[in-house]
Amino acid sequence: MQKLPQDFLNRMKAELGEEFDSFLACFDAEGYAGLRVNTGKITVEEFLSSAPFSLTPVPWTANGFYYGREENVTKHPYYYAGLYYIQEPSAMLPASRLPVQPGDTVLDLCAAPGGKATELSSHLQGRGLLVANDASASRAKALVKNLAVWGVPNCCITGETPEKLLEQFGCCFDKILVDAPCSGEGMFRKDGGLIDSWKERGPEYYAPIQKEILDCAVQMLKPGGMLAYSTCTFSREEDEEVIAYIVNRYPELSFVQPDMAEGFAAGAAPCEKCIRIWPHRVEGEGHFFALLKKGDETDCREDVMRQSGAARQTETKKYTAPSGQMQQAEVRKCTVPSEPMQQTKAKKCTAPSLTPYSISEIQKNHRKIPEQVMEFLSVLPKQLWENTVYEQIGEQCLLLPPYHLPKRLRYLRTGIWLGTLKQERFEPSQSLAMLLNYASFPCVLNLSSSDGRTVRYLKGETVELTSEENASLEKQVKRMSRGIKGWTLICVDGFSLGWGKFMKDAIKNKYYPGWRLQ
Repeated sequence: MQKLPQDFLNRMKAELGEEFDSFLACFDAEGYAGLRVNTGKITVEEFLSSAPFSLTPVPWTANGFYYGREENVTKHPYYYAGLYYIQEPSAMLPASRLPVQPGDTVLDLCAAPGGKATELSSHLQGRGLLVANDASASRAKALVKNLAVWGVPNCCITGETPEKLLEQFGCCFDKILVDAPCSGEGMFRKDGGLIDSWKERGPEYYAPIQKEILDCAVQMLKPGGMLAYSTCTFSREEDEEVIAYIVNRYPELSFVQPDMAEGFAAGAAPCEKCIRIWPHRVEGEGHFFALLKKGDETDCREDVMRQSGAARQTETKKYTAPSGQMQQAEVRKCTVPSEPMQQTKAKKCTAPSLTPYSISEIQKNHRKIPEQVMEFLSVLPKQLWENTVYEQIGEQCLLLPPYHLPKRLRYLRTGIWLGTLKQERFEPSQSLAMLLNYASFPCVLNLSSSDGRTVRYLKGETVELTSEENASLEKQVKRMSRGIKGWTLICVDGFSLGWGKFMKDAIKNKYYPGWRLQ
């Protein structure tokens, strides 16, 4: 067992009562490993029939599964094809409970490394817009890669503070997810290194940061929109007290009861509609989740009038666990500091800055696409690019989501990185390949996951061809126009891995070097 901080143990014992021994015992057990299926590329049923893993469903997520530690899931070609994402089972909860619909504008405010952002993108089904942000440049690198592997066409990846996003976007998001930085108590079993971090920076360090993040998030949420807040900590100071603070500060917010699963617990008062995941009750690590809805403009005005000039105080309440087995424990008052409350005024929702491009604007824009790029686009599925905005930065060719995006932000990636235009020659990108499949390109080499050449391709090696494959590819290449002649999409069981360039009897490897299988 990890040597847990005594202050942490004392607090947990006071809170859990009779369940404390069970809670403590779970730290002697091994944690659970999970993966989440990319339903944008494959159905759950198809994945289960083809994946060579022993999988058990995660009860609270339709496309989530436990796998055994002996399963080598990160070395299988399907992983490189973006058919699944490795994610701790409890961490699958927030994106599954935020009701994102196709066409929504969605903000994942603390998105790296991308586990929740990838799932949110699947719910959008290629429509609307996902803004995935992380203020940490080092963490955002993983976010860029994971969204590219997942095959997300309609996203912007930014590296900004919440304050800068609020300044530029205003009030324009239908759904916002804040998976806040926290003390990480719920992950002590999984990552013992977090214990030392907790000793240096505990709940009292993170709670003010969480409040500041949520304060910006609420102001970016449209009236009628929904805000999800999650942490991987047990600390009420970072969970219920933060949520109580923000609900008191913004009277237009109300709690929404998310679907519960067996073993889930309710939050402490006044956050009974929130979810707590305890590792001794379910097969997962510790987690907290809250779902809030912002009233429409009429509701907001009425609530602000009722609350103007008066700071709301939350009464002291006792916390009773849903099972009735825990001892009751006195909860500190979730009292919002009086100074911020006295200063709180009706926040006027500024005009949305995410206005969409008109059809005529898109048509005018497409007339600027270089001939070499258009030649490549013409053989791709039209729905992939017809409602996008072309932009070229130096040699880099991009297809942006059809929205007038704020200019004064640090974009790490916007929309689809098509490739590069060098000396009037277009070369497609690895990111573009991840948006395609066996049926969406005219020249394809489709390998089996059990074919040794598939792994060799992922390692960057040249792919040798059989005589039958060579003859087939020669016919396909002859039908291709000059600008794209020779470019071949390499697939595994019909799912794209990357590009190659056809040569007689072989495929020259064009798989992105930074992604190669080690």
